[in-house]
Amino acid sequence: MLRRALWIFVLLLLAVTIACTNKKVSNPLANVGSKQPDKVLFDRAMDALKHNRYDVARLTLQTLINTYPDSEYIARAKLGVADSWYEEGGSASMAQAEAEYKDFITFFPNMPEAAEAQLKIANIHYQQMEKPDRDFTHALRAEEEYRQLILQWPDSKLVPQAKQRLLEVQEVIAEREYRVGRFYSLRQSYPAAIARLRSLVERYPLYSKADEALYTLGQSYEGEIALIRSRPAQEAAKTRMIQQFTKDAADAYSRIISRYPLMDRVDDAKARLLALHQPVPRPTKAEVALNKAEEDSRREPGQLEKLLRPFARHPDTTQAAKVGDPTIVDPQPVSASDVVQRATQAAIGSEASGSGNHSVSVETVGNGAPPPDQPAPRSDATPAVNGVPIDNSSATAAASEPKAGTEAPDPNELKPNVKSDENQPLPAPQQVNEIQPGGAADQGKGNSSQAIPAKSDSSSSSQSSDPNAPADDATLSSSRHKKKKGLHKLVPF
Repeated sequence: MLRRALWIFVLLLLAVTIACTNKKVSNPLANVGSKQPDKVLFDRAMDALKHNRYDVARLTLQTLINTYPDSEYIARAKLGVADSWYEEGGSASMAQAEAEYKDFITFFPNMPEAAEAQLKIANIHYQQMEKPDRDFTHALRAEEEYRQLILQWPDSKLVPQAKQRLLEVQEVIAEREYRVGRFYSLRQSYPAAIARLRSLVERYPLYSKADEALYTLGQSYEGEIALIRSRPAQEAAKTRMIQQFTKDAADAYSRIISRYPLMDRVDDAKARLLALHQPVPRPTKAEVALNKAEEDSRREPGQLEKLLRPFARHPDTTQAAKVGDPTIVDPQPVSASDVVQRATQAAIGSEASGSGNHSVSVETVGNGAPPPDQPAPRSDATPAVNGVPIDNSSATAAASEPKAGTEAPDPNELKPNVKSDENQPLPAPQQVNEIQPGGAADQGKGNSSQAIPAKSDSSSSSQSSDPNAPADDATLSSSRHKKKKGLHKLVPF
């Protein structure tokens, strides 16, 4: 009997202990025990969210927000509502999650979770990005949101992750811009192609095909030169325009050699510079090391990824660089009208930069009236300068109608690389301008090393550790061999 009473007492004590324990809910976020009803609601919502019951979680959190507006769990409750939409997925849920995250940032901008909310907003658009040849709205929005995170929360621990994602987004946008610029170049819409490609190389220098973009830019300038030569115009204006476009093309080719010395278009750029009679630059050791680090950081996709790529909805970001900082502030974009205006300024003889004065100045001698006791000048009179008569009849006749089939040679005009009929205009260069072996460019390529004076042994030994010193041929060839061995050009399906 005593033993039975003892067992009953133990069972009652155990039941009371369990009942008292269930009245207290443990909050994993606050790590404190409480009997407050707002805390109970918050814990129930977190448990529902953990078990993927998103509707229950949102309903519970909304009840907490409406019933206890002064609760200490209001911020976490609003963030939990946004997380429930984010984890549920789908286009409609993602749009609702973005709106909830933006509300959280608006009401609680100083909380540590605000940077996390901004990162998830950017990730929403990152996950909905499409291939470069399709709608790029989400790519532009992702770029904008990642930049916002980097600028508004520069000390956040999420900034490195945002920068890497931004590099991948900019790789996709740059690929689209390159395809559009190349399309314009193939259609011989050279001002539009130049505007696109110039904006691309200035905005996204870490693009994996930056050398291709610069080479296509140089080819577009050369195509514009061919069109200028084929059009009837004053020789002086044509010469100035050709000189300006030749300088621009040389700048594009030179940038390939100096900024991307280990990429595939370096040899082609050297050949075009020699064909244009322009100096060939030599990259420094620092530039070679920088380009080598960028190329080594790119990941080569596997065979399975290549096979499944045509069926994938999302773009391929494996070629995005893993080193370097992405572009945060865009430079001034270039438009096709800017290219045409710059060519017009070169034609009329003004400064190519556009900063010169475009007004026409006229010098007058005296007040324009004839001296006293002198008759008024006649229109058929021979002009004179300082009393010396000038006969310009021959010059006027030569300028009014050029001789058929002949043209005065211009010492500043660039000579073509191949022979052509003088009476026929030069055709536009091919867009994929591969230098044929045995041509003038190949003959000049072999002598390219002679164009750069060799340094003495003493100067080379003293500058061997200087990163700004020119890189030697052995370093360039060794680095380029390693780069081509690890990375191959991807052929699109």
